[in-house]
Order: sequence, then structure tokens, then C-alpha cells
Amino acid sequence: MMEIVAADIGGTHARFALAQIEDHRVVALGEPVVLKTAEHGSLQLAWEAFGRSLDRPLPRAAGIAVATPIQGEVLKLTNNPWIIRPALIPEKLGLDSHVLVNDFGAVAHAVAQLDEGCFNHLCGPEDPLPRTGIVSIVGPGTGLGVAQIVRSGANYSVVENEGGHIAFAALDVLEDVILAYLRKRYLRVSVERVVSGPGLVNIYEALASVEGRAVHTGDDKALWTAALEGVDSLAAAALDRFCLSLGSAAGDIALAHGAHAVVIAGGLGLRLADRIARSGFSQRFVAKGRFEARMERLPVKLVTHPQPGLFGAAAAFAQDHAQRVPAL
Repeated sequence: MMEIVAADIGGTHARFALAQIEDHRVVALGEPVVLKTAEHGSLQLAWEAFGRSLDRPLPRAAGIAVATPIQGEVLKLTNNPWIIRPALIPEKLGLDSHVLVNDFGAVAHAVAQLDEGCFNHLCGPEDPLPRTGIVSIVGPGTGLGVAQIVRSGANYSVVENEGGHIAFAALDVLEDVILAYLRKRYLRVSVERVVSGPGLVNIYEALASVEGRAVHTGDDKALWTAALEGVDSLAAAALDRFCLSLGSAAGDIALAHGAHAVVIAGGLGLRLADRIARSGFSQRFVAKGRFEARMERLPVKLVTHPQPGLFGAAAAFAQDHAQRVPAL
């Protein structure tokens, strides 16, 4: 048994927990400690605050997920002023070994290692995730996260990609209007301009233009609350459109990946669990013309683990550790 630190660093919050690794898998994840990034001047300072909260020395091994692509000598996070230099992580955090992954790559690692009980069925056959083949992961949040898992029995690889930036494809007259409205604002309308937290605002404003209404949307959170609670009929209509577009996008990504199953992840996905099941998500997911029969055979799941980023950061370390330990 090996103990490590799991960290999930986002724009607003930095989450930390201790994790137990055995046989190259995560067997336990401790209670998360959630810190506001605005209250700490750097990753190192937040790391030290986590250590003080435990009142004990931290393990010298870690899996760290950060909300930015892992590229270059300096990492900059959206909505977070911290500067992370990967080469300095061992020195700054006192680590002998660590793995650094993109936050949505970490979610993919979580999907690969979580038990079947951590998934809810959304549509398609009620089969478990396949042990062999490709699983697409789609997660609406601040943007639209996309990744894929290539599985071969107990082994797997995670492929991070930018599938959320494929072009938004309008499928009916109303979506033609939404696309035309957004073209006035963006040079190119990617699918995450619609299928993401801020995307609900875009849909809402486009529908308001159809209704001839002037609206002041305020912040994303207020609009999401109004839509989910049904207190604003225009917001509710925007949410219906959001679910349709999520189904279309998830199906497009599954086709592009050659997927054998699809998992919806992310905080928004979990909030929409009941809504997705009652929306036109499943019809849009399978509506792929000549490939409709193939799409109907794909199980679509929703990950329900409360901390997939933290679990996935630990899982990424466990997988990397397995690859580094020579076989006997």
C-alpha cells in the first residue's frame, strides 16, 4: 500500500486529499480539503496550507491535475493567477515522484478506474463499460472537456484532446438562428460556445432575440439556477436546447473517436442527471443518419463520483507508477 497526495487545481478552488494506491490502482480517497485559490498566493502556499490542516508531514509522492493543457515550461490557469513551472514542482512541493495531468485527462483516468457503481445509465444498452475498446468522455463545465480511453483488459491509455472545439452543427431552424446570432459575436462558433456553462447564456440571449426581448443575464450561476428551478421560462427553454446540443455533440465525438461507450462527466453533467434522462438527449445522440443503428448500440453513462478530478489525479499517478515499476 502506498500513500500519495491527490490535487485538483482549478480556477476558483484547489482540492487536496490523501489517496491510497495498491496494485497500481486507487483503493481509497480521503476526505477532500477545498481551498479558495484567491486566498493563497501560489500552489506551494496552498499545498503547505493543506499540510497544516492535517498536522502531519505530507507524502513525498503526488498526482496533480491542473485546469490547463500540460505544455511548455510555464503553466497559466484560466481565472487563477498562479504560475506553475512543472520543472520546479519536486523542489517546491518536496516530492520524490509525481504525475502532472490536465484536469479533464484526470477525469478520464477516474472513469478508467472507478467501479461500475459510480456510473448511472443514461441511454443505450444497460451494459457495463467495455473492458476492451474506446470510451469517449465528454464533460460540460467552464468549457467542454473531451478525452478518450483506449482499454485493453486491465490496461488502458488516456488520450486528451480538444474535441470541444469542433464546430457547432445546427440541426433545425431554431439552431440555425442560434448559430447566426453567435456568428455575430465569434469569428468561429465552436460547440463549447453552446455546450458549456457560459453556453447556456449564449443560448438564452439568442432565444431572447427570437422573442424580441431585451434581457440582462447577469452571471452564469444565476441563470443556471433559474433554468433548473424553472422560474424563468426563457431560461428553461435554453436549458432544453442545451440538453439537445449536448446529445448531438456527444454523438459526434463518439463517432469521431470510434467509441464503444460514452461517459458524461463534469459538475454540470451531474447537476443535469435527471434532466438529461427526460430531455431529447438520447434522440439527438443517435441521430447520425446512416450510423443510427451503430449509435443505438452504445451505452451512455454519467459518472457520479463526487470528486472525479481528485480520484483521477491519484489514478494517473497509479498508472504511471505501474509503468515505471519493472516486471519481476
